[in-house]
This record gives sequence, C-alpha cells and structure tokens, in this order.
Amino acid sequence: MYVPPPQGSDRSAAGAPDAAAPRIYQAWKGSNIFFLQGRFIFGPDARSLLLTIFLIAAPVAIFCIFVARKLMDDFHHHLGISIMVVAVAFTLYILALLLLTAARDPGIIPRNAHPPEPESFEGSTEVGGGQTPQLRLPRMKDVSVNGITVKVKYCDTCMLYRTPRCSHCSICNNCVERFDHHCPWVGQCIGLRNYRFFFMFVFSTTLLCIFVFGFCWVLIKNIKDDEKTTIWKAMTKTPASIVLIIYTFISVWFVGGLTVFHLYLISTNQTTYENFRYRYDRRANPYNRGVVQNFREIFFTSIPPSKNKFRARVPLEQGLHSHSVGGGFISPNMGKAVGDLEMGRKATWGEAGAGMSNFEGGFNGNGLDNKDTGFGDASPDLSQTEIPIEGMEARAGIHPRRSSWGRKSGSWEISPEVLALAAGVGESNRSGSGSSSKIAVNR
Repeated sequence: MYVPPPQGSDRSAAGAPDAAAPRIYQAWKGSNIFFLQGRFIFGPDARSLLLTIFLIAAPVAIFCIFVARKLMDDFHHHLGISIMVVAVAFTLYILALLLLTAARDPGIIPRNAHPPEPESFEGSTEVGGGQTPQLRLPRMKDVSVNGITVKVKYCDTCMLYRTPRCSHCSICNNCVERFDHHCPWVGQCIGLRNYRFFFMFVFSTTLLCIFVFGFCWVLIKNIKDDEKTTIWKAMTKTPASIVLIIYTFISVWFVGGLTVFHLYLISTNQTTYENFRYRYDRRANPYNRGVVQNFREIFFTSIPPSKNKFRARVPLEQGLHSHSVGGGFISPNMGKAVGDLEMGRKATWGEAGAGMSNFEGGFNGNGLDNKDTGFGDASPDLSQTEIPIEGMEARAGIHPRRSSWGRKSGSWEISPEVLALAAGVGESNRSGSGSSSKIAVNR
C-alpha cells in the first residue's frame, strides 16, 4: 500500500487530482521488477532468466543444426522433418511456461497501511505514577484447518496476519499465498498462482532432455550401421551428439529429480517450505485430502485472480491519522530493535513515523492548531517540569526542521494527558490534584 510523502510534499494536502497519483507498481514496496508499465512482474533476480533461457535454447539449436538436420535424410515420409518441428515447438512451449512462471503475480498479499486493531490487554506502562494498560497484538493466532489447529504468524513488514500456508519471501520482500519456494533459475517466488506453470515447466524440460538424448543416440546408431563400424568410431563422427548426450544426461538428473520430488509434494499436498520445515511425516497434514483430490487442486481448479492491480492509480490517503485505543498500541515486536525484524530493513518514515504525523503537523509558524491537536484545553497552571520539544520529538522518532524553530517567542502550558499523548506513551490517569506540565517551545 502506498504511503504519501511527508508534510510539504503530500499530494492530497496540495489538492492534487487522483489522476496525478502514481500507479501501484511505481510505488511498490517489494523488491520486484516491473516491465511494460506493470504488465509483467519479476523477482529482483530476474536476470537469471537470461541464463535459464540460454541453457534451454542453445542445446536445442545445436540439436537442430547438427543432429535433426542429418536425421531428416535418414527417415522417409517426412518423419525426419517432424523431429525438428517437435524439438522447436516443444522448446517454444517450455519458454512460454517459463514466462508464465516468472512474469506473473505468484500470489502476493497486499500490505496493510496500518497494523490491525489490537484485541486484548497485555501488560501495562507507567505514566506519571499511574498504570495504563496497553494493547498488544498476539504474535501467533490459532486457525482451524480441516479440524486441525494451525498457527498463523503476524508479519511485521506487511502488517498483517498471514493466511495459512502463506510465508514472507526474504528475497522478493512480499507475503505470498501458498508459498513453495523462491526459485533462482526462474527469478520469482513460486506460490499459489504460478505453481502449476512451474511444475509443467520442470516436467516439460525433463521430457525435452529425454527427447534430445534419445535422438542423439539414434544418429550415432545410424552412422554405425551405415559405415559398418564400431560404436566408438561412430561417436567420433558426430561430436555434437556426444556433447548433447553428456549435457542432457546431467540436466535430466536435476530437472528429473525435481519433477519426481514435486510429484511427491503434489500427491501429499505439501509445499517445499512445509516439507523442509514442518515434516508432515511426523505430524498430521491438515491439507492432505487424498491423491486424487490433491492433483485436482493443483491442475484442475481455477487460478484465483491477483489481489494486486499494479496498473491502477494509488489511492492517496487523506491524512494519516493515528488513533490510540485505551492506553496505546504495542506491536508484537515492541522493545526490539527498530526496523523490519524479519527482513533486516530499517523502518521508513511511512512505517515508523506515520503514527506521529498528526502531532508534527499540529505545530505551525504562529503557534498550535487547537482544532487539530486538541491543545485548546491547555491548563493555565504553571508546571514544575519543562520538557523541550526537541527531546519530546526525539522520543517520538521525529526530527524537527530547524528552520521552523529558530527564535524564542514564549511557551504553552499543556495538561498531563495531552503531554502523555504527545510523548506516545498513552493517556495518563487523571488525578484531582494533578499539576499541569509546561512545554517550553523555542521559535
């Protein structure tokens, strides 16, 4: 979800029309690469696709030039031509599957602009001698899947509870539904919306390797029979066939083994991530519905539409207003290092500072805006404690603009509850004899 820039460059505040807003793919927070104005979405390692295409197309080109062309003379009734046609058509089909796997949304779940509402009170925070309960998001939630309890995790980066079988890809920096793995050869996550094409790509590549391997041996056998020589001498007559035999023999162990492994995963309704992490041979698999139903789920069900409209305009948010419920909000990782704990990324201004945007915007060049900040009820009493606005902003993670606070013009007196709200620690307990606090603001 797009977060507007800081004050001063906010399009919505300036009254910019919606048509001037950037498109979603232009404001995308993940690590993806977009082509043709958001029509194709790739992973950050999309360049690996060039290597994969070369490893497929180059051997087929050698096969057509040095093997299939010679076999055209050995077979009659256009059988020799069909060998080359099949090789070329099969290669184009594999490349199309590769594009469908690498250039589409694998099942990315859109990020939330704000964390979900807390549901329960956990712990308390002391404010001015009193205790105010804090709301905390639980790190895990229990979800029932086919009568079996499954735990779903809160994602700090996307600010949402992941659906079952969803995981956050550390390479693409997205939460992906039915996450299987991130394939470096494809340069894309393999998930709910492209797993079918990925398996068909791997399986078809295995068949192509067997096809090239087999007809290379056919050419060697024809040379041996025509020249009445040994198999070794016949092999020296066609070095291209030897190279292709070695290449396809090595490749078939890789793609063939991958095909067999994914056939096992499909038959048991597992993902690669689940197989390596959860080991369903030691615990119940809540998604296994039988071999037939598992295969139907992968190959004979409609692929759900993408949850992201990458070419749509970004809905500009009309002011990011943070609201506190009860005593405030605590995320599952409160007290840990600031930043994206899962991704090792520092929090941006839109993620870490959006909660204090109202407070920062409440000050103007002449004083305080009572309408927006609620400072109209400031207490006239003097306070014994003075807190500089710079220190208060530093606690809130906001760096003031020095040009706006150049000279001293006086101070405002603020009640304890407003001071506690501005400091980001929640609303303090009111006391009948509580004294007012004072903020010295230098201009």
